[in-house]
This record gives sequence, structure tokens and C-alpha cells, in this order.
Amino acid sequence: MKVRPYPAWITRLYVFAMAALAATGMMQMPLTKRYFISDIPGMAWTSDFFLVHKVHYLLAALLLFVIALVAVHWFRYWYERLVLTPMGMARVVILGGLVVSGCLRVYRNLPDVSLDPSIILAIEWVHLVLTMVMGGVALAALLMKCSAYAKRG
Repeated sequence: MKVRPYPAWITRLYVFAMAALAATGMMQMPLTKRYFISDIPGMAWTSDFFLVHKVHYLLAALLLFVIALVAVHWFRYWYERLVLTPMGMARVVILGGLVVSGCLRVYRNLPDVSLDPSIILAIEWVHLVLTMVMGGVALAALLMKCSAYAKRG
């Protein structure tokens, strides 16, 4: 069993939030209807864009809570004891980009906001590409057995 320098429930909550965000993010594209996932009993809700969109926002709020919790603990307790691993630093940077692009997407969805279509497209693509890069880097970290964000310093 791996001994982590931070509580395991934080890791579990983070992994749950990221996996659920990835799933609901894909559900916002018409994938569940196209591939008949919404025809599976109990999965009809996955084809309702507005419901999935609201669930995605709730999960994003959960992720922001986890990030804020870790940031507060980092600066109050862990700063002297822990060091970010190279893979951890890469994922923190990507996560920051995801949060910023996600906030820009929320801003773009506000009723009175009108942006140039090329800016909207850039925001969408940055968010999608960062999501795929985060998944790739997280998978690489898992395969290389260096999945921890931080280690004792």
C-alpha cells in the first residue's frame, strides 16, 4: 500500500471529479445519442444536454472546491514538507489552463455576453485540447508509476 504525504480522500475526490467531468464533457457532445448509450436502461438522462450541462457545472464546482482545499493546505501546512514532482507540476499547469478556459466558457455562456465567433472557437478548442492533454499526461504518469503530484521534500 502506498503511503501518500496527503490524505487519500483528497485524491479520491479529485479523481472522481476529473473522471465525472470528462464523462459529462463528452456527454455534452451528441455522443451518447449517436452511440446509443442513452438507450441503455437508466442512461436516458445522458442525452439531455441541459441536464448534463448543469451536472458538469456542479462537478466543476466540486473540482474548484478540491483545488481550493489543496491550495489552502499547500500554503498553510504542506509548503515546507512537500515538493511537486515533475509530472505533478505539469498537471498543475494543465489544470490551471483547464480552470481558466472553463471559466471563460462559463462567461461566454452568460445571457448578455456576445463574443466574436473566432474567440469562442479558440476558447472551446483550448478547453478540449487541454482536457485531452491532461488525460494523456495523467495516463503517462500512471504507466510510469509516478502518479503522485507531490512527494516529501
